[in-house]
Amino acid sequence: MKTVKLAYGKSGMTVDVPDHAVIIEPRHVKGLVDEKEAVRSAIRNPIGTKPLREMVKSSDTVAIVISDLTRPTPNHKLVPWILEELSHVPQDNFVIINGLGTHRANTREELILMLGQQVVDSIAIENHDAFDDDKLVHVGRNSYGSDVYFNKTYVNSTFKIVTGFIEPHFFAGFSGGPKGIQPGVSGIKTILDFHNAQMIGHPNSTWGVIEGNILQDSATQNCLMAKPDFMLNVTLNGEKEITNVFAGDVIEAHRIGCDFVKESAMYAVDQPFDIVITTNSGYPLDQNLYQTVKGLSAAAQIVRPGGAIISASECSDGVPNHGNYAKILQMRDTPKELLDMINDPAFSMFDQWQVQVQAMVQLKADCYVYSTLDNETVEKAQITPISDIGKTLHMLIEKYGPSSRVAVLPFGPLTIPYIR
Repeated sequence: MKTVKLAYGKSGMTVDVPDHAVIIEPRHVKGLVDEKEAVRSAIRNPIGTKPLREMVKSSDTVAIVISDLTRPTPNHKLVPWILEELSHVPQDNFVIINGLGTHRANTREELILMLGQQVVDSIAIENHDAFDDDKLVHVGRNSYGSDVYFNKTYVNSTFKIVTGFIEPHFFAGFSGGPKGIQPGVSGIKTILDFHNAQMIGHPNSTWGVIEGNILQDSATQNCLMAKPDFMLNVTLNGEKEITNVFAGDVIEAHRIGCDFVKESAMYAVDQPFDIVITTNSGYPLDQNLYQTVKGLSAAAQIVRPGGAIISASECSDGVPNHGNYAKILQMRDTPKELLDMINDPAFSMFDQWQVQVQAMVQLKADCYVYSTLDNETVEKAQITPISDIGKTLHMLIEKYGPSSRVAVLPFGPLTIPYIR
């Protein structure tokens, strides 16, 4: 046996696995020696735009869109560095928009954790609300027939900046870039169209795919209707250190960033595995069961039909207790019935996309979750709760036989495993 450390919560955990188990993790990329200087250099020498400071007038109203607390984007670094670069703009001219999509609003304490006390005390901050029509404005209609509504404050600002980080994404191919705007600051009607069953179920709506990915194309079309004037995205390693910086045009710079991530995150295997142990990359990505679906989806890329997936995901924020994820899961008795319900064009409810992906994974493999949630809560989500990963692994090896193929994704969806 050998011991593997898994990204779990803030502190991690270890698990003993057979010596023949294959460990699948991103190629380690060292953190930048001087993160601040790298960011400053990127925004002064951007891709596809003029330097940031040259683009912004002192009279501009500047909107900075950030990722919420469920993402590890280092907002506490990026935002102050942007403000420093734009020191010629009065502080009253800035507004930070927390790009929540359909997630809950972050509290003042959480915003301080995300941005730092000084920024929270000195800059206006707006938690985006996708459900308040009065705070949205119609900006157009995309080629998929979706009416696009965005945050009114964002649209009305005279200079728009979107921040974020780039990682593999389970149906948009990669995060970052246009996804900071769609679904970050879009309205619920637009978000429902963006995540509808046909979009999520498309074969190219998957990890690491940009070309031909209709979800990424939809995000791009929508984003360009109120295009950010400047993008600042970073990449991170397993220790959440900044490894590279991509700044400038929201499409051009993002695509270059995706190529960089693909080089470090793609991992080819020759054949599927009987058992895959995964995580959800630890805190903050493993805060709830809703987000845990991403780690399950990553493992599903290489598990054999009829195999098993074990996920270690802390879920310190619960299921969570907001949104429709838990409600939808209880509308039917099996993953197959849930999938049939969601695929009915007459069905439309926000958060259905997460249930759809989960059900697709469950139709392929049995799913087990180790978390801080009580058993009843996990069972209501139609997933099997476990209290000991080692014992569950031993049970599954007995079930599948001593020659069972086992893989471990210590950093979960930070790796894109695929079968050659």
